Amino acid sequence: MTVFQRARHSLNQLLGRNYPLQTDTRQVTNHRNDTLVVRSTGRWRGVIAVSLCAMALGVLAARPSLLLVAAVGIVFASYPQLTRPPDPTLVVSRELTSDSSTDQELMAVETTVHNDGESRLLDVRIVDGVPDLLTVVDGSPRCATSLAAGESVTLRYRLSLRPGRHRFRPTTVLCRDASGAVEIEAKCTEPTEIETAARLPAVPLAAHHRYQSGMLSTDDRGEGIEFHSVEEYTQGDPVSRIDWRRFGRTKELRSVAYRPERNAEVIICLDTRAVSYRASNRSEPHAVALGVEAAARIADRLFESTHRVGLAGFGRDSCLLSPGAGADHQTEFHRVLSTHSAFELDPPAATEPTKPRDTSNNTTIDRQLTLICDAIGTHTQLFLLTPLCDERSIHIAQRVANTGAALTVISPDTTTTATDGGCIARLERDARLTALRSVGIPTVDWNPSEPLGAALASMGGRQG
Repeated sequence: MTVFQRARHSLNQLLGRNYPLQTDTRQVTNHRNDTLVVRSTGRWRGVIAVSLCAMALGVLAARPSLLLVAAVGIVFASYPQLTRPPDPTLVVSRELTSDSSTDQELMAVETTVHNDGESRLLDVRIVDGVPDLLTVVDGSPRCATSLAAGESVTLRYRLSLRPGRHRFRPTTVLCRDASGAVEIEAKCTEPTEIETAARLPAVPLAAHHRYQSGMLSTDDRGEGIEFHSVEEYTQGDPVSRIDWRRFGRTKELRSVAYRPERNAEVIICLDTRAVSYRASNRSEPHAVALGVEAAARIADRLFESTHRVGLAGFGRDSCLLSPGAGADHQTEFHRVLSTHSAFELDPPAATEPTKPRDTSNNTTIDRQLTLICDAIGTHTQLFLLTPLCDERSIHIAQRVANTGAALTVISPDTTTTATDGGCIARLERDARLTALRSVGIPTVDWNPSEPLGAALASMGGRQG
């Protein structure tokens, strides 16, 4: 601790308030289970610094005027002791209204924040949790105001819709006391979803099979609706399978075999490494947000077809939800996708560049992939959602494919041609797509401005 820091700490103790040398952050929980973060803003540290300097110079130079300035500064610095920290008790409600008055499909949003406490909140700053994939075209999801006890404020704005299921993030409310020395950040959750044209027409599946009837066509012969082959009639074949037309022409008995349909076991895996949080520009969603949207829509379509669907993620954190079917499992799938830390939509905080020989991060990713690969069966369908932003994404895809699973890579294109660097990144991504296709891994090059269903349909294959 420097001499100046020790002097400032002593003055703080003299004033009866121990200002931290660094920002103080602590987690508390109110009775509504909303997480609060309490921290010092450091707003009065400049006054303390001026007072210390004036006091030191006044003593050394024997200047009473400087001591007077220091005394005035001490009076100002003690002002926060006369104010009480805010005690916010907030309730958030949200109302959505479809707005089709223009050619563009819009959604009007009204988010109301109500002060349910008994004290007035003098300085309130609100930021609504707009879904990452939607753009505000009118109004503002932000405001600054004061709220008396029992008073409410409403934020009104309109969103430009795009196909998919979009979840609102928690509304962030910052409350400061009258002096501005203490700030409380509250996260208020009001679960709200917007779903528009989210259902995919079909999802391509490979021809792996399980011994359970369902919607996935296989290469085996048996009961089904799709023609497989014509074979010689054997005693005991059902009469309904006899080819009577051939019998009428040739007087030969032949049986028609069909391609049976099985339930597929599908795992949707997301690449959420730090490199995947890349967007074409600041106004567009990054690749992880696009991947979360695509995962939700693909899963819903597969659940409709009674397939067993699981969820996995690697990079920021590891996640593995075993495949399952039914309404309860579908609800659990969406809960994990929207709340698990592996699929956090806010980009990770910037850190120091990794040293060339530092393989600690790669080791962590390898461990996460090992857990996922161990859970993949040889008859599992796996959709890997990755933007293919680096060379390692190719090795990850090949490693997953080596498990024997039927792998399909769905890659949202977040590159741009607006800059020279963007053009190079697009060329590199195209080369990675070609490399995967050259080793027989099906890939879907998804332009986020186009419907996901159209991109999947262009790949062909069996539909689920």
